[in-house]
Amino acid sequence: MCSRRHGGGRVRSTMPAEDRYIVLSVKRNRRTTAQQVANQFIAASGKQISRKTVARRLRGGGLYVRRPVVCVPLTRQHRTARLQRRQLIWRESGTAYRPENIQEKDRYPTCSIMLWAGIMINGRTRLHVVANGTMTGQRYIDEVLLPHDCLDSEGIQRLVSQARSSDLNPIENVWDALGRQVAGRNYPPTNKNTLIRALPEEWDKLPQQLLDNVVQSMVRRVECCVTLHGGHIPY
Repeated sequence: MCSRRHGGGRVRSTMPAEDRYIVLSVKRNRRTTAQQVANQFIAASGKQISRKTVARRLRGGGLYVRRPVVCVPLTRQHRTARLQRRQLIWRESGTAYRPENIQEKDRYPTCSIMLWAGIMINGRTRLHVVANGTMTGQRYIDEVLLPHDCLDSEGIQRLVSQARSSDLNPIENVWDALGRQVAGRNYPPTNKNTLIRALPEEWDKLPQQLLDNVVQSMVRRVECCVTLHGGHIPY
């Protein structure tokens, strides 16, 4: 018969009570660093401990280094209003995206620059930048629809799909590619005017193959959405 003999090992530099003191110090000031805690401990107890020792004791107490969550500060009235508007539903596990468990809500955030463009196989329209004023129905007709009526005159069929859906509205994927290309310029835009100048330039540089792939992917996207919703889509 044999058994493992417990060795002496390295003597712990802190006692259980001192470990609790380290954890409590960080809980009182969660923005303090491990080195600062070590310095405070040395000043209070006279024992020499390292930053790594403090980190191990904190992990033993269930504390880990993480970035703080960024959120919008809410007043007492804001919190009360949010709780009053909150609605809960009963649903089974894994059914969060079923139609009966979804509450549709459109958001229209304020933006300084609005874009419009059309894509097609082997072509694209020019990029229209709406930089000033509010987009009204008449302005949309005059500035966007009428100048691009070449789609109808050339017999090109437009795909009608749900707005603001990256699955069924392929232009959303193109906007994402355009945004990455603008951000990757040698001198990225720093204000509204430079952004307005940069957008059309990068729009013309987008590879046509990228636009073709997005358009050709619509068959697969629609089939996936129909399959996901049990043979039909609610729009």
